[in-house]
Amino acid sequence: MKIRKSFISIALSLLSLNNFAAETKKILKGTKPNIIMVLTDDQGMGDLSCMGNPILKTPHIDKMYKQSTRFTDFQVSSTCTPTRAAIMSGRPPFEVGISHTLMQRDRLAPKVITFPQALQKAGYKTGLFGKWHLGDGENYRPQNRGFDEVLMHGAGGIGQYSFGDFKPNATNKYFDNVLLHNDTIVQTKGFCTDLFFSSALSWIKKQHVAKQRFFAYISLNAPHGPLIAPEKYKKRFVDEGYNQPTAARYGMIENIDDNFGLMMNKLTEWGALENTLVIFMTDNGMAMKSIGKKGVKGKFNAWNAGMKGHKDSAWEGGSRVPCFWYWKGVLGDGVDISALSAHIDLYRTFCEIAGAKVPKSSLPPSGRSLIPLLENSDAEWADRTLFFHRGRWGGGGRGKKTRELAKYYGMAVRNSRWRLVNDMNSKESWLCDISQDRGETKNLIKQYPEVAEKMKAQFDQWWDRTESLLINEGLPRLQAEQHHLHILYNKQLKEKGIPEWAPDKL
Repeated sequence: MKIRKSFISIALSLLSLNNFAAETKKILKGTKPNIIMVLTDDQGMGDLSCMGNPILKTPHIDKMYKQSTRFTDFQVSSTCTPTRAAIMSGRPPFEVGISHTLMQRDRLAPKVITFPQALQKAGYKTGLFGKWHLGDGENYRPQNRGFDEVLMHGAGGIGQYSFGDFKPNATNKYFDNVLLHNDTIVQTKGFCTDLFFSSALSWIKKQHVAKQRFFAYISLNAPHGPLIAPEKYKKRFVDEGYNQPTAARYGMIENIDDNFGLMMNKLTEWGALENTLVIFMTDNGMAMKSIGKKGVKGKFNAWNAGMKGHKDSAWEGGSRVPCFWYWKGVLGDGVDISALSAHIDLYRTFCEIAGAKVPKSSLPPSGRSLIPLLENSDAEWADRTLFFHRGRWGGGGRGKKTRELAKYYGMAVRNSRWRLVNDMNSKESWLCDISQDRGETKNLIKQYPEVAEKMKAQFDQWWDRTESLLINEGLPRLQAEQHHLHILYNKQLKEKGIPEWAPDKL
């Protein structure tokens, strides 16, 4: 009798625990948090101390890493414009017209309704601070693609005058830049990363005070080249004997970390973290392959988190990036999500969590919502196939003359287990079991030819399907003073000059 009573007592206790678990299960759909996404440029998986870099010190992002939910197999494109296009559209870049980072092939297809546009319709205010790189013509600018507040440079990087950025930035790179603020070109002061963060925080504070939901996109140009950092951030590396490029690039990263820490401190001070989702990620793999140091003969490889390949490569190191999600008291601390996820998944995720309807469009987002994984890291997640290609045929960087010749030049196919690679520097196809060999050290194509053939056939079908969607092909390459922002700058300079501008002090 006592045994039976004990059994009933245990059963009731378990039932109570199950009911409690059900009651406390995270339900994220329609919770409508503020969203801050920090996206850095050319900073790879190995460019953080929490990812094992023995040289860098990134304590603020490291702290977020420890407290966040992390996607450990998060895939993006291997260069900047394609990743940004995929984020904004929820589709692979070729499917929204993007096949390059310049030559007018960086313009996001007009038929795309971006997720910031969807968030606006759901009552969010939206702000972009830094890099856009999806078209500088009037109809392509972020002001007309879903952003209420815009502070941006032109082209793909500050100082890239020949590609479309403002001429003064070509001689004064990364400090005291000329930028586009909403509809006015302005003269700013200070280091670019400091400015983008302070401008974002000033705008965020206004939204918070007004109790207005917001999406802030802090899209940095750092640590993209040219490698320039404030002297105080270079000093430690120079004193330790590292060469100037290493000191500057790592200095840029530590400056990002300090700004990230400032942002988190301000959000804490304002009491904003309880209803704000903060995301840190990067746009592609790291750009710096090697570093130099006094007393060390030659150069040695920069830390790349054990991966093969870098930016603009088809290997895992070109597309696998850090992706940390923090929402105080809502998302789990130190939770790893190993499911294969990607940049194309952000669109549906943001819409679902913000209670925004996915707009009807001829180019709707094809990615998935990450909410099931955020609610339960072990949630069922069907296998998928992702396609990668560097594009860039027809000029500008290492490339083939035509799309046809470039078909297998810098391409990859991924699913949860396998990665098939045709790299630019390799004469043979590689098939790697990523689940066992993240560093892609063993080519298993001879052992598993049927796997490689199936993945190649999937790629061929996708490649053929995207050809009609590449609407920017064949456009003329604009020369200096023909670019949209050059024309806008010259017109404003003549009519009313370039006013000085600074964000409100915090």
